[in-house]
Amino acid sequence: MSLWTDLSAAEGLEKRLSARLTPGAGPHLRTTLLTWLGGGCPFLLSRWTCRYREDTGCAPTSESGRSLRGPWAAQDGQVPAVTWPGFSALHLPTARALGSQPPRVPGSQVCLPGCWCPSLADQPVLWSGETMSRPLDRLLRLLWGSPRQRICTLFLISFKFTCFVSIMLYWHAGGEPRDQGHLYNLPVDIPCPTPVPPGPRNSTPLAGNIFFLETSDRTNPSFLFMCSVESAARAHPEARVAVLMKGLHGRGAPLPRHLGISLLGCFPNVEMLPLDLDALFRGTPLAAWHAAAQWRWEPYLLPVTSDAARLALLWKFGGIYLDTDFIVLRSLGNLSNALGMQSRHVLNGAFLAFERQHEFLALCMRDFVAQYNGWVWGHQGPQLLTRVFKKWCSTRSLAQSHSCHGVTTLPRQAFYPVPWQSWKKYFEDVSPEELARLLNGTYAVHVWNKKSQGTHFEATSQALLAQLHARYCPMTHAAMTLYL
Repeated sequence: MSLWTDLSAAEGLEKRLSARLTPGAGPHLRTTLLTWLGGGCPFLLSRWTCRYREDTGCAPTSESGRSLRGPWAAQDGQVPAVTWPGFSALHLPTARALGSQPPRVPGSQVCLPGCWCPSLADQPVLWSGETMSRPLDRLLRLLWGSPRQRICTLFLISFKFTCFVSIMLYWHAGGEPRDQGHLYNLPVDIPCPTPVPPGPRNSTPLAGNIFFLETSDRTNPSFLFMCSVESAARAHPEARVAVLMKGLHGRGAPLPRHLGISLLGCFPNVEMLPLDLDALFRGTPLAAWHAAAQWRWEPYLLPVTSDAARLALLWKFGGIYLDTDFIVLRSLGNLSNALGMQSRHVLNGAFLAFERQHEFLALCMRDFVAQYNGWVWGHQGPQLLTRVFKKWCSTRSLAQSHSCHGVTTLPRQAFYPVPWQSWKKYFEDVSPEELARLLNGTYAVHVWNKKSQGTHFEATSQALLAQLHARYCPMTHAAMTLYL
């Protein structure tokens, strides 16, 4: 969620609540709201100076440090700021990154770091360690106030606590798999068959590359990661399979010594490459967003960065993008300008196939910035693709259009035959007949690693995932059988 959205929401809530409180509670509640809903001004709001009313006398500064409004001089050491007349002062780096005028909320006042606001207190409001106790003192005063004040304050505390718990649960569920540490105890080299048995030759050769992305600093692929790349390499022996990892050093540097790196090196069409996000986003609508994102904290920044990177990657180079929790069953060579439906109402970007600089991807990148909300899971991923496709096709429902203006949505069976709600099915035994029926018409299987990671299964069992490993990534399956 953008800062301006945060502030507007907080001010709207403050207006509704302060109308029911005693007249003296407004300024305290306003500061309390921003501190508690914003997670602490120094942490989330430290790059911002001030937002003010016409009558506050709150003075932003020009680039030279001179006061632009009223008698209040800029504080010593204040970061140079730029203003929208009669509205706000922003630090220059942030203003340049935004590149557009924020929404106007008349009659509001928010004092942030480095701004002199005499209407709230006859001293500068500088959020330092000495002043951080003020919001807590105000909370205590509100708790000791009238019954209505206590109810509103308790509601705010409960809301903040719920947000905190939900974020902690996400990081607990989205952390490293419970057996991830075991990968570091495995041998770092694996003997390659000579030669690696090639996959079946495709009747429709792939026009571009197949891309996998690792936007974290991890360089030790999991067994599912290995299986994803191996299955893609076997299904497309004539195509280049590029694995871009942020944790790798520049070209020419030696690769880390890990079992996964060694195994994937057995395939002549697999190339391990460093991922330079700055270079990837340069020259795209996402460049300013990425520059600003490096200086703020968000609960889902890693998956959001992955959502952005796949759009920029295919827009610049074209080809096929796959998440690292896919198992490819057959050639994807006949797919172009296509994406898959994960349900009747939602598209998913775990698989994308597009030509270079396709206008649909450009529209996705512009929407990524214009509608940015990093605080809602999926808003920059499946929800973005869904709303952009609806706009692209001028429709309100995915059921009304599966192909328009050269972009095709493929049915759920093509890539998501097992819905995410039923992810445990991958760890259940299935018969060969049921397996064939389940995967009829499927190009690749998405395993929903966000839900399934850390779940154990016997590599030699009849579990659905074990059978997929054995058939489509036999080298990875052999390593699992030997070392797990």
